[in-house]
Amino acid sequence: MGGSKAIVTAMQVIRDHTKRKVFEQYETQRQALRYIVRNTTLSQRVRAQAQLQLSQMHAYTRSTQINNRCIEGGKSRGVIRHFRMARYPFRMNALEGNLPGVKKASW
Repeated sequence: MGGSKAIVTAMQVIRDHTKRKVFEQYETQRQALRYIVRNTTLSQRVRAQAQLQLSQMHAYTRSTQINNRCIEGGKSRGVIRHFRMARYPFRMNALEGNLPGVKKASW
């Protein structure tokens, strides 16, 4: 039972990595098409063609498809963006001293 959960988590992390790579690959093309669509000085036909191309692009090219996931456990909630870790793995790594510049607060 536990093994299948680990496989699903690994698949989610791999999918997240794939989405990030595809988004990075098509980001400039997508921005150019969005600029054309919003540019009112261009003809309506050119803008419509750009809109069609934009709508036919793969879903992974959109920034909204990227979900921050923990690189250790694959969790999607409670992820500290700068370290890409969930709260608990972040805490454990910080206490062990594995994260440079992070120490336990005391005041």
